[in-house]
Amino acid sequence: MVSHFHLLLGMALAAIVAALAYRTHALTRSGAWAAWAVGTAVFGIGGWPAAGALLMFFGTSTVLSRWRKTRKDALGYEKGGRRDAWQVLANGGVGAVCLLLTLAGVKVGTLLFLAALAAANADTWATEIGSALGGRPIDIRTGRRAEAGTSGAISLPGIAAALAGAALLGLFASSLPAFLIVTLAGFGGALYDTLLGAAVQALWRDPSDPEQWTEKAQVGPPGRGVRLIGNDTVNFLCTLTAVGLAAGLARLL
Repeated sequence: MVSHFHLLLGMALAAIVAALAYRTHALTRSGAWAAWAVGTAVFGIGGWPAAGALLMFFGTSTVLSRWRKTRKDALGYEKGGRRDAWQVLANGGVGAVCLLLTLAGVKVGTLLFLAALAAANADTWATEIGSALGGRPIDIRTGRRAEAGTSGAISLPGIAAALAGAALLGLFASSLPAFLIVTLAGFGGALYDTLLGAAVQALWRDPSDPEQWTEKAQVGPPGRGVRLIGNDTVNFLCTLTAVGLAAGLARLL
């Protein structure tokens, strides 16, 4: 059981981190509140190892989102470097729920938390590093070259970044088998994210350049995908998939 002291300490630490992130423009106001809620669960229940994993994810993703920002802003991303509540919950909400499951006696809850966070980290690294270094990626729907930043497109730097991002969170696991589970599940979740981006995520033609696709909602129906399925929904499904993969791998290993 988690003591009241640990929960109160978790609330205080999460509040400090969320406030600093808001003051440094890493989070919007709603994002700060969501980060406080997720951080309270992670810090208060998971302890220092889980807190370290969450801070590693948030810290590296914030730095990478600002790296070559001018170039990436020109690609028409739905989200900028400042994360709102939906983006925070899409990336961290599933992991926080997994930690809550440990209170109900689910022994692999911490492992599932790391897998969810590994998927979010892998996806973020793939997007931020791949778009900055990947040149013109390949659209997995058509097999043709696409503009950098196109949802559902892959590049070798992006794939390598996804694997590295998942492995980084795997280092917080308690054993080598757990490291492999977290890394593989996180990488698998990020690959599923790419498939969803290609198949169902809503994309519109960029009004300023009809040859390019953008995630930013425009007037009228999307040219690709389902209108209600945006980047946050895809990110949520990415982390959920990683949890399912980790649960299955944990049974095998």
